[in-house]
Amino acid sequence: MAALTPLRILAGVATVVALACARTGLAAVAAIDDAGSAVTLPRPAQRIVSLAPHATELLFAAGAGHAVVGVVAHSDWPPAARALPRVGDAAALDLERIVALAPELIVAWPYTTPAQLAALRAQRIAVFVSDPKSIAGIADDVEKLGALAGTKGTAQPVAAALRARRAALAAQFAAAPRVSVFYEVWHEPLYTVGGRHLISEAIATCGGDNVFAALTLPAPSVTVEAVVAARPDVIVGGADDGGRPPWLDAWKRWPAIPAVRDGNLFAADGNLLHRPGPRFLDGVAALCADLDLARGRRQR
Repeated sequence: MAALTPLRILAGVATVVALACARTGLAAVAAIDDAGSAVTLPRPAQRIVSLAPHATELLFAAGAGHAVVGVVAHSDWPPAARALPRVGDAAALDLERIVALAPELIVAWPYTTPAQLAALRAQRIAVFVSDPKSIAGIADDVEKLGALAGTKGTAQPVAAALRARRAALAAQFAAAPRVSVFYEVWHEPLYTVGGRHLISEAIATCGGDNVFAALTLPAPSVTVEAVVAARPDVIVGGADDGGRPPWLDAWKRWPAIPAVRDGNLFAADGNLLHRPGPRFLDGVAALCADLDLARGRRQR
């Protein structure tokens, strides 16, 4: 007997829903979310609530912005999202307001409050979990959300453009001299990204090597001593306000680090690189430019 893989489950559920919808003239839609669950709707979603800023960006990129009726705090892109009703933040959701918005689809991420998300599922509201682990996964989510919103005509070209841009950047820097990179997420306590993090893929795309790639946690805590010992060629500090974090220049106290010696301390826009959304490739392009500048400054 064949194993029931997510794709087989999706196909089976979609067939049942399609047969039911055929009797009413509706067109069923379906997709597998990033948690491996089948999400099916009797028709493309006309009312959608986004529970993560990156999900809001993905929905608009997929051509479904017109259907978004509620978002969480910090959903500030595209500009049209700023005018949408707020339904909570990463710490707590306003369940009553979400239900009152009558969504046909909720787009969440794995860190949404589990108990509150379960309460929404209990209301028989379809939930799509968006958690891209790779640049390809971002493009995949654009396509999947386009399928659920009935906007494939917009979503598919956008997804194709994201894949093409990633491939072009990788090809551009494939033969470039490697540079070692320490990416600083926060300074107190000191956090970086592990080898399985999306930002680590961004560094590799640009011809760099994450000095903490061997760490398996997505955002591990490290010590200053470990960074000094790693001797990175480049130090990058991510700031969610898009500016230069004041703690980045604190590394100048360790002039023996090659990144400090050569002046390779760079700021990254966290609104781009800290969100697994369609603008992530903008962040990758900016990172690639910084690493290329660092190559020219590096001393032997």
